[in-house]
Amino acid sequence: MATLKSLSPLRTSKRPSHLQYAGLNSHDHSPSQYLDPEKYGQSPSTTDIEDDDDDFSEISSPGSSRDTSGAYSSSRPMLRRKPSAGSQRPSPYRLPHKMTRYLCLALISTLAIFMLSLVRMSIVSSRKVAVGDLKRPPPPPSPWESFEFLSRYYGGIRTLSPILQDKPEYPLLEDEGLPLNATHIQDSTKPIHEVPDSQPFKPYPSYDTSEYTPARECFLDVHSTVRVPPLQYYPGRPSGFPSNVMGSYDLLGLPEDLCFERHGRYGAYGYGYGLRYGGTGTGQHGETEGSDAVWNEVQQVDYRKVDWADAQKRCFEANSKRFEPRLSKDEPSQTFSVIPKAKANQLRDLEDSDGSGSEVSDGTSGPKYLPRTAIVIRTWDDFQYREEDILNLRAVISELSIASGGEYDVHLLVEVKEDGKFPIWADSDAYQKHINESVPEEFQGIATLWSQTQMLMVYQGLVDQFIRDLPVHGSYRGLQMAMQYFAHKHPEYDFFWNWEIDIRYSGHYYDFFSKIDSWTKKQPRKGLWERNSRFYIPSVHGSWEDFRQMARVQTEMGTDNANNIWSGVKRPVPGSTPEQPKGDKPIWGPERPTDEADWFEIENDPVPTTSYDKDKYVWGVDEDADLITFNPLFDPHGTTWLLAEDVTGYNSTVELPPRRASIVASSRMSRRLLDTMHRETAFKKHHAFTEMWAPTTALHHGYKAVYFPHPVYVDREWPTEYLASIMNGGRNGATGGARTSVFGDREHNFLGMSWYYNAGFAPNLWKRWLGFKVNNEGGEEFEMMVNEGRSGMGVNEMKGGEGRMCLPPMLIHPVKDIELFVEEIKDEYEELPESDPSA
Repeated sequence: MATLKSLSPLRTSKRPSHLQYAGLNSHDHSPSQYLDPEKYGQSPSTTDIEDDDDDFSEISSPGSSRDTSGAYSSSRPMLRRKPSAGSQRPSPYRLPHKMTRYLCLALISTLAIFMLSLVRMSIVSSRKVAVGDLKRPPPPPSPWESFEFLSRYYGGIRTLSPILQDKPEYPLLEDEGLPLNATHIQDSTKPIHEVPDSQPFKPYPSYDTSEYTPARECFLDVHSTVRVPPLQYYPGRPSGFPSNVMGSYDLLGLPEDLCFERHGRYGAYGYGYGLRYGGTGTGQHGETEGSDAVWNEVQQVDYRKVDWADAQKRCFEANSKRFEPRLSKDEPSQTFSVIPKAKANQLRDLEDSDGSGSEVSDGTSGPKYLPRTAIVIRTWDDFQYREEDILNLRAVISELSIASGGEYDVHLLVEVKEDGKFPIWADSDAYQKHINESVPEEFQGIATLWSQTQMLMVYQGLVDQFIRDLPVHGSYRGLQMAMQYFAHKHPEYDFFWNWEIDIRYSGHYYDFFSKIDSWTKKQPRKGLWERNSRFYIPSVHGSWEDFRQMARVQTEMGTDNANNIWSGVKRPVPGSTPEQPKGDKPIWGPERPTDEADWFEIENDPVPTTSYDKDKYVWGVDEDADLITFNPLFDPHGTTWLLAEDVTGYNSTVELPPRRASIVASSRMSRRLLDTMHRETAFKKHHAFTEMWAPTTALHHGYKAVYFPHPVYVDREWPTEYLASIMNGGRNGATGGARTSVFGDREHNFLGMSWYYNAGFAPNLWKRWLGFKVNNEGGEEFEMMVNEGRSGMGVNEMKGGEGRMCLPPMLIHPVKDIELFVEEIKDEYEELPESDPSA
């Protein structure tokens, strides 16, 4: 019966309509996919077994037991073949829900810890930056640090030879083609002979012609008996002494074939004899052969009795006919001056004569007048004057003022750092008391005090951006304010030297300053700013005429060198004209700020007499320079110099005004330039950083500015072509105008030079010259004895025994904190121990 029921037509399912499964893909869903595996003898795989916790519903199989055989093709067998193990597709594995939750929790925790670690590291890093605790790996050494040291700087007077008969250790033309650090070090031992005789150095002109009034001799004492001793020099140089790598002796007229050792240079000012005789008590030991020649013509000077202010006044009075008669409009009661106070009627007559308070000689009624110059040496009230500093100050005053017949006056411009603690402006007694406490007695009469508070009172209303967290009226950013106000109070001078107390010159100061005046006066204005912006390297640039033409071509045509970071980036399209370097417009006359509202008192500014192209290098010849610097006048725009934008008072909404700068503030400025700077700061509120303000003012007003290419030495064997590419690595072959400028991030290249504000070679060279040991080399034993155990190869293997070092005239900066050995004074009558009567 059961069988009959199963065959009943009422219980037989209908054939499914083809429309019911029309939406199924025949390739994706074969009937075998919906067959019951148990019905066809297939046992379920163990991998298909799920946990009891799994919650899912199975899809009903259309191929169930209700299907009839008519639903399938008659050609298809009723029973399916058991598939092979390799053809069966395994079901995907699914992690348990518990494990999934644990993994998600771990991932979220990891991300949270990572984010918190980043926050903590950011806070810790910010704190380290704030306190300067940056433990970074040291940067790789600069290329110049791999160059070999030069050794013949430290030769002595026992190896002197004429410069034309000697071969300098550096630069050598045959070494230029060698790769870096490939120089062959040769034996630096030189033949040693007896010490030759030194000779007196006398650079002063005779003025025997009727063009100028001859100078009258000045003395150091009131009774006119103590003369200024002359310097002693030695002909020639130590054998193998390196040549200067930048600048030129021959071009500037400086003496090259001679040198000075320490006794011949400083013996005249108290070096080499004791305190009881008026000396400094230094230089009495060590190698001294030939040092007594300083006193062949004059007697030793007792400097305990010298008053330098009084000596300069007496010298000016004795030679007053050589200079323009000038009177002070108001007596500078708190500053040293050699001119008398003007009476009302005298002042009125002088002002009516030429409108400037001074008479001008036309050169026909009598001898010409000489200009007068102030040497303003900057110092501060807590500066410690050591014996070496005193020797240098005596040399400056003696050589420039006393021995020249009053052409120069020397001043000390002393900054009072804490005028709140020292009320120097309260009355004259407080002012003088602080001078007496801060300055050695012999220099107290030439000292002038100034302070930041005083400058803030004189130059009010300046917008201060506090660059590097420093005020604009301070000594770092606003030092020129003190010079401006000093010039305003001293109408007796035509020029002012802004001088630093840590500068040394191994030659004679008057000879050096007079050569500066004459050479800068001869320079034509055409191409002057372009030449000013480049270092002159004779071994690369050739003659000065070659250098001048090179600067002109580079400016007009532009350059494309390896220091240009964009060189070669833009590839020329095939068939098109390659892009040419872009030149610069030469500066001809005043270079004004963009906004005319920033122009100030331009009516009397010098203007060219003809166009740039028509000028035959005539304009500017025989014109005194308004600004003279010892480093190139570079364009700070685009450089990495930190103070390139330290400008205030100008309209900077469009762009900053055109600027120039010269690092190392020591320079000579004319009265015209300082008056313009003074009035522009006071009335227009214009100002710039100390080393940028004077060059920028000269640029805006068309004043004559000249870079003086003095000889500069280097301590290592630089390939000179590479040196030129570094020093003149700015825009179009200049020193500035680009990020590749040597001024800024690349200033480390000056560390081995004899002249820069942070040069390391300069103080080491000066100490060795004074007889000190530096890096365990030099000293008394090195000068007097030959060490045969050394090979003589290189600076650390020099044998010595050549005597005292001898340097040609050169500027050396900086020189700080040198402690000379001083012999103490012992009482003539020392207390003897009492004898024991019972003994």
